[in-house]
Amino acid sequence: MDPWLIWLIVSAVLIVAEIFTLTAALGMLGAAALITAGSAAAGLSPPFQFLLFTLVATVTLLFVRPVAVRHLLQPQTERFGVEALVGKAAYVVSEVTGMEGRVRIGGEEWSARSYDETLVIPRGATVDVMEISGTTAFVYPRE
Repeated sequence: MDPWLIWLIVSAVLIVAEIFTLTAALGMLGAAALITAGSAAAGLSPPFQFLLFTLVATVTLLFVRPVAVRHLLQPQTERFGVEALVGKAAYVVSEVTGMEGRVRIGGEEWSARSYDETLVIPRGATVDVMEISGTTAFVYPRE
C-alpha cells in the first residue's frame, strides 16, 4: 500500500474521531496527516514524512488549537426565540393584571400577566417584558 494512502486513511480516521469528541486536537492531527499525505504523494521519503507530520501537528496543537477552543467556549452573545423578547418594550392592548391581559410585542399579540401580581396596568401603557413563560409575557410598567 502506498504511504500517501496510509496517511490519507489516518487523516480520515482522525477527522471522523474529532467529529465525535469535539476537542479540536484530533482535527489538528487529522489536518497534519492530510498535509503529510500530500507530501508523501509528492515523493517525500518516510523519515521526512514523519518529521513533517510532527512539525505540523506541533504547530497546530500549540498555536491554532488554543485560538479555536477560545472561540468555541465564548458565551453566546445573541439571544434567539422568546429569550430575545425579554427586556423589550411592549404596548398594553387590554388591561394587564396578575391574572390576565394582552400586550403587543414587536407586532405580535401575547397574553400577559403583571410581573408584580398586585399591579393593574391600564390599556395603552408601555411596559417592559421581564420574563416569558410558555406563551405568556410577564410585564412591568415603565417608570
